[in-house]
Amino acid sequence: MLDQFRPEDIMFIDIETVPQNKQYDDVAEELKMYWDKKSAYFRNENETPADVYQRAGIYAEFGKIVCISVGIIVNKKGNRFFRVKSFFGDDETLILTEFAKMLNSFINNESNRNLCGHNVKEFDFPYIARRMLIKGVSIPQVLDVAGKKPWEVKFIDTLDLWKFGDYKHYTSLGLLTAIFGIPTPKDDIDGSQVAHVYYVDRDLERIAIYCEKDVLATAQLFLKLKGEHLIDADKVERVF
Repeated sequence: MLDQFRPEDIMFIDIETVPQNKQYDDVAEELKMYWDKKSAYFRNENETPADVYQRAGIYAEFGKIVCISVGIIVNKKGNRFFRVKSFFGDDETLILTEFAKMLNSFINNESNRNLCGHNVKEFDFPYIARRMLIKGVSIPQVLDVAGKKPWEVKFIDTLDLWKFGDYKHYTSLGLLTAIFGIPTPKDDIDGSQVAHVYYVDRDLERIAIYCEKDVLATAQLFLKLKGEHLIDADKVERVF
């Protein structure tokens, strides 16, 4: 399986997002109106738009990116290492700009290079592209998929790989790491807690480390799906 892909030609990616404001009361009045309409589709009858505002982070129109983590597999004298780097902070424009520079450098007209993540086709990549448009950051060509033929899109989604064509089936990264014996990335916080860690705890480093664990877990899952050995924990390197 996946014999056509060399792990060293893949960049693994994950993002962390939060609502644009700490609380509903801080949202601009015009956006409140649209959030009220949007949230009406999923909130219960006894819930107000403010009650479900913590979910705003999953929508690019109402949320923002606070961390993008990327990782690549490299070979050193026959041993595989995993290098991971994070772009994080309060300045979303800077995060997106620096990420775009690095992404363009990685692709650099190399037709064999791909991007990989878990559920990235439905969430991460569209979210990044939308936020880049909103923030006035040029979208890297690899993310600009409008008009491209399916074989021209350089996305590998481990969720899709696990589906085997079953479009109804969703399996979380946490569950897949559990069944494959991959160290869990959810040993500290999970996605539902990121907004609290960002707005209340103000611990961006903790969010970055969590995001990096997801990136590593995705890379390990990809290797498992290829039938290859996992990368040892002592061969993971953080790049600053």
